[in-house]
Amino acid sequence: MVDTPIRDRKTERREATKAEILDTAWDLVREQGLGGLNLRDLAARIGMRAPSLYEYFASKHAIYDAMFVQGYRQFAAVMAETEELAGEDGLRAGAHHAMAFMVEDPARYQLLFHRTIPGFTPSPQSYAVSVQQLEGTRAWFSRNGFASPAALDLFTSLIVGLAGQQIANDPGGDHWVRLVDAAVDMFLTHFKAPGPDTTAGPMRERKRS
Repeated sequence: MVDTPIRDRKTERREATKAEILDTAWDLVREQGLGGLNLRDLAARIGMRAPSLYEYFASKHAIYDAMFVQGYRQFAAVMAETEELAGEDGLRAGAHHAMAFMVEDPARYQLLFHRTIPGFTPSPQSYAVSVQQLEGTRAWFSRNGFASPAALDLFTSLIVGLAGQQIANDPGGDHWVRLVDAAVDMFLTHFKAPGPDTTAGPMRERKRS
C-alpha cells in the first residue's frame, strides 16, 4: 500500500491567492498603465481589503518584483523554442520570437525592458532570473560565431528598440514588426559569423533549402 502524501492545504491556498493577486495586477496595469497600479483597486477586484494584501506581498514594489520574475520566466520559455536553431536561421527566429513577445503586452515590455516605475529596482533574486536569460542568449551567440560582447549589445538594442517603436507608434499594427528581417540583415553586415561551433553544444546548423 502506498501512502498518499499529506497536502499542505494552507500553503496551497496562500499560493493560489498570491497567483490571483498577480493575475489581477497584470489586468490592472494593462488597463491603466504600468505606473497606475493602485493597491486599493487591486484589493477591491479580488474581494479583500487593501491591508490584507500585505499578508502576501510586503509592498507594491514587491508585487512589481513578482511580476518581473513572471515576465522573465515567460520570456525564457518563448526564447527556448528557438534554442536548438543555429546560425542565421536561429538568429532570425529568435528575433521574431522576441519581437512578438514584446509587442503583445506593452505593460510587460515596459516592466522587463525599461525602468518605468520610479524607485523600483528588481530584487537581487528577481534580477538573477533576467541575468540567467541574458546569459543563455549570450551562450547561444558565442556558439554561433557572435562572441563579441558588442554583437549581443547591438542585437538586443535593435530588437528592443523596434518593439518600443511599434508599441509607441503603431499599437496593434505591424509597421516596425515588418522591419525585423531588415534589422537582422543590418546586423549581419556588421557581424559576419563564421558559423556555429558544433563542439560546444547540441546545436547543429540547419540546411537551408
